Amino acid sequence: MASLIGKRDDKIRNVTNLKRAARAAGSVESVLAKAVKPLSTKGFPYRKPNVPRGVVVPREPSKLGADFETTWARKYPARIGRVLWTEGPMRLFIKGVASPEIHGADRLEDLRTRKNPPPLIFTPNHHSHLDTPLSIYCIPEPWRHKLMVAAAADYFFTSKVRGSASALALNALPLDRESTGRKSADQIRDLMADGWSLLIYPEGGRSPDGWGQDFKGGPAYLSARTGAPVVPMFIDGTGPIFGKGMKRPKPGRTKVVFGQPLMPLENENTRRFNARIEAAVTLLGDESLTDYWTSRRNRAEGKNPKLTGPEYNGWRRQWALTEQRQLGDMGIRRRQKRRWPDLG
Repeated sequence: MASLIGKRDDKIRNVTNLKRAARAAGSVESVLAKAVKPLSTKGFPYRKPNVPRGVVVPREPSKLGADFETTWARKYPARIGRVLWTEGPMRLFIKGVASPEIHGADRLEDLRTRKNPPPLIFTPNHHSHLDTPLSIYCIPEPWRHKLMVAAAADYFFTSKVRGSASALALNALPLDRESTGRKSADQIRDLMADGWSLLIYPEGGRSPDGWGQDFKGGPAYLSARTGAPVVPMFIDGTGPIFGKGMKRPKPGRTKVVFGQPLMPLENENTRRFNARIEAAVTLLGDESLTDYWTSRRNRAEGKNPKLTGPEYNGWRRQWALTEQRQLGDMGIRRRQKRRWPDLG
């Protein structure tokens, strides 16, 4: 009996406390309402300004995509952090996963030994997200640590987190992959005038099927605007390691070949210069599969294999890709040679 009475008293006390708390909250609310009431009759800046009917308020300018701000990534604190990342974890990762071989770096020796080496535009083919860190690994000094990467604005700069990470780790610069706008071109021109070099993919995106894609004219246009030499590059083996659609990398071997720097000829338009750049990268692709002399002989005979592959469809195109990969020793080319089944 006594326990029942005690429980009833506890329940009464709890109800009483809840009522007191409710009254206290009501009192606080009424005090705040009285304090804010004078401001409710005030206009701007205490309240958001009214918009007259028929007036359309313009949207705030976007801060993502091609308008993402990356200036802070080229300040010294960010540069120091990027050097530590590049020469530490990223270098170890590339060496362990890609085992790169570097060829043709001596073709940049004349520019490297100048008193003031000029900024360069590096133009590799593009098969994998691994291409950018691999290129940074292989590009020699003094260009490696003052290098900006032209990255697709509609992929790497769609959010603040992704854009900031790309800018900090790779010094990525947002660029429209379909066309190089005047704003981006002017920004790149100003940065190159300050000594920054550029890594840009002429194909505009990763290969969807293992073969290359037609080159776009961005690098040729930027070279003409900035006066910077274009350095053709060919990257071999990153597709089988971490190609488009793969969820995790598979360790393999890669080869990076640098070509002779190119400059636009007198009265040469962007289209023709772009064709020369593509032909130079095509030549390096043949060199990576064969050797220097064979690739030059094939060029003289017009037999350098096209980056875009043969004009086949479906399985024949994939078969030709596998056969081409067996010519060298990169990536999946160490696998057993394909054999026809023995049907008796």
